[in-house]
Amino acid sequence: MSERTAEEPILDLAAVGVGPFNLSLAALADEVEGLAFEAYDQRPAYDWHPGLMFDWASLQVSFLADLVSLIRPTSRWSFLNYLVEHDRMYPFYIAERFHVPRREYADYCAWVAGRLPSLRFATSVDEVRWLADRDLWELTLRHTDTGATSTRLARAITLGVGTEPYLPPALAGVAGERVFHSGEHLHRVAELTEVGVRHVTVVGSGQSGAEVFLDLVRRQREAGWAVTWLTRSWGFAPLDYSKLVLEYTTPAYMRYFNGLEPAVRDRLIASQWQLYKGIDSETIDLIHNELYDHLLDGDRPPITLLPATAVRAAAPAGDGLRLTTHHADTGRGAEIETGAVIAATGYAPRRPECLAPVEKLIAWDEQGRYDVSEGHRIRTVPEVGAGLYVQNAELHTHGAAAPDLGIGAYRGALILNAVAGRDVFRVPRRTAFQTFGPAPG
Repeated sequence: MSERTAEEPILDLAAVGVGPFNLSLAALADEVEGLAFEAYDQRPAYDWHPGLMFDWASLQVSFLADLVSLIRPTSRWSFLNYLVEHDRMYPFYIAERFHVPRREYADYCAWVAGRLPSLRFATSVDEVRWLADRDLWELTLRHTDTGATSTRLARAITLGVGTEPYLPPALAGVAGERVFHSGEHLHRVAELTEVGVRHVTVVGSGQSGAEVFLDLVRRQREAGWAVTWLTRSWGFAPLDYSKLVLEYTTPAYMRYFNGLEPAVRDRLIASQWQLYKGIDSETIDLIHNELYDHLLDGDRPPITLLPATAVRAAAPAGDGLRLTTHHADTGRGAEIETGAVIAATGYAPRRPECLAPVEKLIAWDEQGRYDVSEGHRIRTVPEVGAGLYVQNAELHTHGAAAPDLGIGAYRGALILNAVAGRDVFRVPRRTAFQTFGPAPG
C-alpha cells in the first residue's frame, strides 16, 4: 500500500538515521522555532552499540560531549538536565566523574530519543529522489511494522546512517558461528561457552579489541579457555589524550584539515590513528591488573599477546580455525590453531541504499567517497540546490574529529544554521591555541 503525503508541510530538513549525531541534530533542531524537521530510523527504538555495553566501560570523552552542551548548555536535552530529571545531580557532583559510564550515556541518549517529537522510529527511508522542477528531495518511507509506504518532501537532508562492521578479507570468508565482529560480542560470547570453545583469538587492538580481550580474560576461570590477542600494529597503543594533541579534534583543526589537498589529508589520517583508534589508559590499566592476577594464579590457561602480527589467511580446522599470521618485524609466518575469532577490526563507511536514484548527482572523490565541504555539505552537481549533508562519514575530509562525540553538537549547529539561512546557534571560532597552518608572513 502506498500513500502520497506531499500535502503535508515540506520539511526544512529530514535526517536519515538516528544515531548519536543525528540525535544531537534533532535535539538542537527542537529549539529552532518554526523549523520543520523529522528524523527517520528503521529500528524500533534508539539503541547504541548494545553488543559492547559492558557494565564497567566508561565513555572516552567528557560528559560535556553530550548531545547539546558544547553549543547550547542551557538546553533541556543536556546531560546535566538528564541527571536532574533522574534525581542524580548530587551523587554525580560528589562522584566527580568526568568520563561517565557508557551505559549511563546510552540511557541518556535513549531518554532524549524517547521524548523528542520529531523522531520517527520503525520508519525506513527506502528511496531518495530529486525533484528537478521544485529543487526538493522526495523521500519514500516504509513503516516497518505495517509495511505501508508514504512520501515526504524536504529542502535538505542530513545523512547519519553511521558505519558498518568491517571484516578484513582474510576473515570475511570464514565468518559465522566461530568468527564474528566485536560489535556482536555480548550477544554471542555465551555461545562460545556453550559449545565448549577452548581457545579464543581477538584480532585488533583498538578500544573494542581491548574491551573484548578484557572481558574474555575475566570469563576465563569459568569458561576455561586460552586467550590470544593479536594486532598488526606495532603495539597495543594508548589513545593520545594529551591536551595539545586533543586540539586536533577541535573545529579549528577540522577547518584547517578540510582545506588541505586530498592526498595530504589521507596521509595525515594514516599517521594520526592514535587520536581515535587507541586504547584509553584506564582500560590498559585494567588489562594489566588482570594479567598480573593471571600470573599469580599459575594454573589458568595461557594468555598470549602478539603485537606486529597480521592475519593473512584463515581456514576451518576441525571444530575451529587455523590462522596464518605474518610478523611485521621479522617477516616470519606462523600458524595459530583457535576455536573462535572475534574481529575487532573496525567499521567502514556505509553508503545508504536509498541514495541509489541520486548517486549520479553526487560528487565523489577518486576513491568513491563523498566530497564534503567545510560545512559538512556533500557537493552535488550544480543544478541541485537542495542541501545534502552528512555526519560521521567525512573522516577523509574533516579528520579525526569526524567520529568524535565532542564534535556532534558543533557540526549539528553548522548544518542547522545553513538550513535556516541565519545564525540560529552561536558557533565558537577559537577552539585551539595552536595555529595549524604556516606562520603569518
